[in-house]
Amino acid sequence: MKKILISLTAVSALAAVTLPAVASAQSLYDRRDNLERRIDWGVRSGQLTRGEAWRLRGELRDTARLERDYRRGGLTGWERADLDRRYDNISARIRYERHDNQYGYGYGRGPGRW
Repeated sequence: MKKILISLTAVSALAAVTLPAVASAQSLYDRRDNLERRIDWGVRSGQLTRGEAWRLRGELRDTARLERDYRRGGLTGWERADLDRRYDNISARIRYERHDNQYGYGYGRGPGRW
């Protein structure tokens, strides 16, 4: 019984260590592409105004430029964490801007829509 308990503890400890690594295994390129798609979808659905999309794309472009600079010397753990944090912030901004009840052109109330 004691051996089984020790084995289960070791397996669960190993799983706890490897799961965060797998969760963050999504490549930075995939994250950037996903964020671009979310911005495009927000514009097409009318959830993002053109100004909001322009600002979000600018932040994404700046972060991509920083990523390119980081990759020149090889991506360190701190740089990867910094990029993850920046992409997380952009993702949160997209989520906020898409749900702030401002509508793009042709949606919501405007001239002739009263």
